[in-house]
Amino acid sequence: MPEYKAPLRDMDFVLNEVLNAEQHYQSLSGCEDATPDMVAAIMEEGAKFAERVLSPLNQIGDQQGCQWNDGAVKTPEGFKEAYDQFVEGGWPSLAHEAEYGGQGLPESIGIIVNEMVGTANWSWSMYPGLSHGAMNTLHAHGTEDQKQTYLTKLVSGEWTGTMCLTEPHCGTDLGMLRTKAEPQGDGSYKISGTKIFISAGEHDMADNIVHIVLARLPDAPEGTKGISLFIVPKHLPETIGTDNGVSCGSLEHKMGIHGNATCVMNFDEATGYLIGPENKGLNCMFTFMNTARLGTALQGLAHAEWGFQNSLVYAKDRLQMRALNGPANPEKAADPIIVHPEVRKMLLTQKAFSEGGRAMIYYCAQLVDKVERAEGDEKKQADALLAFLTPIAKAFLTEVGFESANHGLQVFGGHGFIAEWGMEQNVRDSRISMLYEGTTQIQALDLLGRKVLMTQGESLKGFTKILHKFCQAESDNSDLQQFIKPLTELNKEWGDLTMKIGMKAMQNRDEVGAASVDYLMYSGYVVLGYFWARMAKVAQEKLAAGEGDAAFYQAKLTTARFYFQRILPRTRGLVETMQSGADNLMDMDQEHFAF
Repeated sequence: MPEYKAPLRDMDFVLNEVLNAEQHYQSLSGCEDATPDMVAAIMEEGAKFAERVLSPLNQIGDQQGCQWNDGAVKTPEGFKEAYDQFVEGGWPSLAHEAEYGGQGLPESIGIIVNEMVGTANWSWSMYPGLSHGAMNTLHAHGTEDQKQTYLTKLVSGEWTGTMCLTEPHCGTDLGMLRTKAEPQGDGSYKISGTKIFISAGEHDMADNIVHIVLARLPDAPEGTKGISLFIVPKHLPETIGTDNGVSCGSLEHKMGIHGNATCVMNFDEATGYLIGPENKGLNCMFTFMNTARLGTALQGLAHAEWGFQNSLVYAKDRLQMRALNGPANPEKAADPIIVHPEVRKMLLTQKAFSEGGRAMIYYCAQLVDKVERAEGDEKKQADALLAFLTPIAKAFLTEVGFESANHGLQVFGGHGFIAEWGMEQNVRDSRISMLYEGTTQIQALDLLGRKVLMTQGESLKGFTKILHKFCQAESDNSDLQQFIKPLTELNKEWGDLTMKIGMKAMQNRDEVGAASVDYLMYSGYVVLGYFWARMAKVAQEKLAAGEGDAAFYQAKLTTARFYFQRILPRTRGLVETMQSGADNLMDMDQEHFAF
C-alpha cells in the first residue's frame, strides 16, 4: 500500500528559514499565540492525523467511492469516523476567529495542516475544505445573526458547507444561471433550481450542510449584475432532521476523487436567506472563490508531493538493467532504477515542483494573513500582490502537479498503471485540479487580461519590483550568480513581453486570449524561480556557516541548479509561442476543422 509521510523538515525550512514565520507573526495583531513551539506542535499532531488516520483511507475511498440511495449519500468506510476525530481534535476551528468559536490562529498555519491532510487523502480533505470557503464568505458578508447561527457551527465542524454555483447549462458563464429566489415577506426566500458538480453536497459525516447558493431575484437585471447570494441549509437550524427542500438528485460518475461526493443538488422551494446586498452575489462569491483557488493550488502541490514520495521509494528499490557507467551494485542482479539519468530527471522534476510550490503557497498564505490582519499600505499592497499571484498559483501549480503525478506513474513503469500501487489513482485524482474554480484558460485570461493589462501593468510591477530588489541585493554574491543572472534577465523580459502583447491587443483583443496560457505558464516558471533562488540563498548561507544538516542544504542547492538548468529554460519556447500571435489560431474556418 502506498504511504504518505509529512515532509516536516522541508515544511519547517520554508516556514521558518525562508519565510521568517516568527517575525511575520510578531508583526501582525492577534498572532501572539503563534509561537514557534506552538506551530511545531500543530505540525507534529497534524502529521500524525494525516499519516495514521487519513492516508490508510485514501485507496479505500477510491475503491469504494460514495454510494447514493434515494437522495442519501454514504461515504466510504472510515471517512465519517475520521471526520469525527478531526472535529474532536479541534482542527476545523484552527484559523478562525475566537468570537465564533475559532482558535484565532492565522491562515498560514491553517494551510500547513491543509497540505498534510490533502496530500494524505485529497478526496476526504474536500469535505472540510469546502466548509472553509463557506466560512470565509459568511465571515466577510453575513449579518451578525447569520454568523451566530451558521458560522459558529461551521467553525466547530458540527456542520459542513458548500458553494453552489454551476448549473447544467452554464459553467464559468454564471450570467446565464436560472436558479430563482422568491421573497417571502418575512426576510426569507424560496430557492428553486438545480446545481451540478457540487463537491461534498450531500454526505453522512455531519448533522447539517450549509449551502451558499447563487440565484436570481424576480426583478434582477440580466447577466452577472443580477445575481444574489443566499444561505440555504439542508435542515433549517430550528428543525434539524426535517428536510428543507434540498436534495441530492444523483452523484456524478467521475474520473477520480471517488471518495468525495460530487452531487447534482436540487432546490425545490428551499428556504434561504440573502447574504450580502441584492444583485451583488458575484462580488461576494469571490471571497469564496479566492479561498478555493488557493486551496486548489494546494492540490497541485499535494499530488506532486505524494507522487514524488512514492516514486522515490520505488526507484530506490526496483532493480532493472545496469548503470551506463558500469554496475552500481555488482553484488545484485541489476541496479536500482534511480541510477538512470531519465529516472532521476522525473524524480527531480517532481521534487522541484513540490518543494518550490510549497514555498509559493506558504508565501501566498502569509499575504492572506496580512490582508486579514494588517492595516493601511501594508494591507493594500498585500491584497494587490495576492490578487496577482492567485491565478498563477492556482493554474501553474495544478498544471505542474498533474505533470508530476504522471512522472510518478512513469517511474513505476507498468506497475504504475496497476491500481494496487496507487499511482494511477494519483493521476486521476489530480486531473480535476486544472478544471476546479476556473480552468487554466480562465485563470490565464484573468491574469493577463484583468490583473495585468487592465491595471496598465501595475499588478505585475508589484511583483517584479520584489524580484528586482532581491536580484539587486545578491548581485555581488558570486555563488548565487547561476540563479541571479537568469532571473534578472527574465524579470526584464517579463515586462517587455507584457508591453508587446498589450500593444497588439489594442488592435485585436484575440491577442490576449491567444497569448494568455503561455503567458501564465511563463509567469509561473519565473515566480517559482524566484522562490528557488531564495531557498538556494538560505541553503548557501547555512552551508557556509556550518549550521544544521549539510546534506539537506546541499540537496536544496542541487535541486535549485536542476530547476534553473532543466526546467526554467521552458520559458524560451513559451516566449516564441505567446508572440506568434492570434492569426495561427483564428485563421482556420471553423468548418475546416473537420478536414
